[in-house]
Amino acid sequence: MAREILRFEVTKLSCAGCVGRAERALAAVPGVTDARVNLATRMAQVEGTAATDALRSALQTAGYPAAQSHHRLTIQGMSCASCAGRVERALTAVPGVLEARVNLASETAEITAMAGAVEPAQLAQIVTAAGYPASPVADHARAETEDRRAAETRTLKRDLTIAAALTLPVFLGVMGSHLIPALHHWINGTIGQTAWWAMQFVLTTLVLLWPGQRFFRIGLPLLAKGAPDMNSLVALGTLAAWGYSTVALFAPTLLPQASRDVYFEAAAVIVTLILLGRFLEARAKGRTGAAIRRLVGLRPDSARVERDGAVIELPVDQVVAGDILHLRPGERIAVDGAVLTGRSYVDESMITGEPVPVEKLAGAGLVAGTVNGSGALTFRATAVGADTMLARIIALVEDAQGARLPVQALADRVVRWFVPAVIALAVLTVLAWLAFGPGLSFALVAGVCVLIIACPCAMGLATPTSIMVGTGRAAEMGVLFRKGDALQRLDEIKVIAFDKTGTLTEGRPELAASVAAPGFDTGQVLALAASAEQGSEHPIARALERAAGPGLMQATETEAIPGHGLRAVVDGKIVLVGAPRLMIREGIDLAPLAAALDSMQAKGQTPALVAIDGRIAAGFAVADRIKPGARAALDALRARGLEIALITGDTRATAQAIAAELGITHVEAEVLPEGKLEAVKHLRGRFGPVAFCGDGINDAPALAEADVGLAIGTGTDVAIESADVVLVSGELSGAVNAVTASQSVMRNIRQNLFWAFGYNVALIPVAAGVFYPLTGWLLSPMLAAGAMALSSVFVVSNALRLRAMSPMQDQPGARTRDLQEAPA
Repeated sequence: MAREILRFEVTKLSCAGCVGRAERALAAVPGVTDARVNLATRMAQVEGTAATDALRSALQTAGYPAAQSHHRLTIQGMSCASCAGRVERALTAVPGVLEARVNLASETAEITAMAGAVEPAQLAQIVTAAGYPASPVADHARAETEDRRAAETRTLKRDLTIAAALTLPVFLGVMGSHLIPALHHWINGTIGQTAWWAMQFVLTTLVLLWPGQRFFRIGLPLLAKGAPDMNSLVALGTLAAWGYSTVALFAPTLLPQASRDVYFEAAAVIVTLILLGRFLEARAKGRTGAAIRRLVGLRPDSARVERDGAVIELPVDQVVAGDILHLRPGERIAVDGAVLTGRSYVDESMITGEPVPVEKLAGAGLVAGTVNGSGALTFRATAVGADTMLARIIALVEDAQGARLPVQALADRVVRWFVPAVIALAVLTVLAWLAFGPGLSFALVAGVCVLIIACPCAMGLATPTSIMVGTGRAAEMGVLFRKGDALQRLDEIKVIAFDKTGTLTEGRPELAASVAAPGFDTGQVLALAASAEQGSEHPIARALERAAGPGLMQATETEAIPGHGLRAVVDGKIVLVGAPRLMIREGIDLAPLAAALDSMQAKGQTPALVAIDGRIAAGFAVADRIKPGARAALDALRARGLEIALITGDTRATAQAIAAELGITHVEAEVLPEGKLEAVKHLRGRFGPVAFCGDGINDAPALAEADVGLAIGTGTDVAIESADVVLVSGELSGAVNAVTASQSVMRNIRQNLFWAFGYNVALIPVAAGVFYPLTGWLLSPMLAAGAMALSSVFVVSNALRLRAMSPMQDQPGARTRDLQEAPA
């Protein structure tokens, strides 16, 4: 059985302890080689060959059932029950599918799967491959997940409202009596203390049995199993306060006279405040997934497709590769494709992060989710469903959001023992107060405070919420973390090395400088040379043509001179175009351009010389130009404390010229692909952890060897598959954005972990009453509940600040550059 990676949603996770138990339950299933659960996304990632049913059963037994989603397919070509059986078997064999039912009469299939494990388009492809063309009726899976989380938030809001309404009279009566003695006397004089306590008992009991029952329903069974969680702490604390108060009310003789007091308000307020914290946390966590929702929202619901000679509106799920689509001005593109007819500018900023619209002509590629400008286009669909760039970006972001960083390991180890340790500490606190304190009521208050104030939730959320928000924002900036742990490794690098061609430079030669010999005009000579080169496929010929522009003349008697250049007749003139060795072979004096030639060669430029009717006329320097904004990007990286290096297979002269222009001092030139790998090792030995940025097939070994590989998104698939991070736009600003995202996320994680650990280390002793003998401080259970609730909210809110990360923008003005005259 092939090794699979399966991602799906897990329910009833409330703290980091829940995550640990769910992970251990999954890891115990035969065939599982690795299991990870993310508290922020509520997604599990399981690697191995375990059966889907076994994974579901393990989670069900542990008390954290997998969420389920439902899909529906329409299927063609089924003619008998055996056809339906084959389709069912094909579907149930898909990892993540729990059940499949095929209806032969309606030609449909109903599939139940683990939520997030499989997409409807993938199921349709599998059925189609089995010989029965299929298409999704609708994509409900992601909507179901969003609806489920929205329903949880609504339930929390309802429970919070009920708890607050029932708690308010108790809270006002008790706290008001402490603050206003006249109110205390009025209550005792009219209602009476016993009746007032009885009213508190009724209202508090309703709070615990109605909105507060979630803590007991989850926490007490786990406590009985010897695996307590956050809910167990709340359940123990509130039951202790309620039970003690109930005894004081109904059986006061069981308690010493001095200890006959009630704490119903503490139990009620604890439940209300913790529900308030969870409600605020749920709302904040809902915003952490905003980037994914925005990406999903980029895909339109329908498209205009040619079918049987007519253009009809179809759901986007029914578009197949090869379909011809019609695109109106201003419409969002439904699937990836290639332009057939028309001309327009397309806003690709939501995919690449680049604000400048891109011109699209026949043959140009289109990306699903981008927005057409003012022109109308027709295009052929080249990728649909899960194969589109937008779908792949979403999948990459979701994978990165579920990552487990090395920095989280300490928190995980602490959380595993945290709740049992807190319970033990609460018991010790009660015993210590009973032995050395003023009495039983003080012991109860201190023990309840220890149970309530401890918060493993904050420790469990510290890392995943920051990763979730940070990677989502990075995707909007055009940076995709293919491997989540690259976030941490990129923060640790000391040097970033760049390939030259296609990474620092534009990847094609362009005219960089020109100089005319005495008596000639560079513009006229360029037009003659480009006219002569029209039939050539050489890159230098293409550069001359682009520089000369339209309106070229017809060349005759064209003769290629292999290894040297060519000869042609243009406008009655004999034109020679080629390298200096061609001019030397033809006996043409190069003295008028000697200084210019030396300057070109010193800069690593390739000279293209032109002679007309036997006389040298002009020299044109052709070079692979540095990308606009490259210098600004490298300066920004240096400002972040990084060393910059250049590793290239090009000549040393060219490499040194590029390095000098960009301010790079560490240069490795004339290296083969294996040499690039060795160069990365050399840099690691000299500076420390290395990041390598490249785009070509020859960069794949170096990308894999580097501590972090950054692939230019416009490069080859091999390079992208070898990298840890993909820079979608292809611009060097993406490398700056990647480093910025990494440093910002790791700084945010460290802040969250410091708060989560510091909060517990500082306040648990206060709750236990350590300072009471010295200062008289004894924390109220209500304040403990408020502090605990706010700790998780603080962590999630701090993570949400990452949404404000700003990308480095390229300088559009730098895209057009005047040709500089070389010295004659």
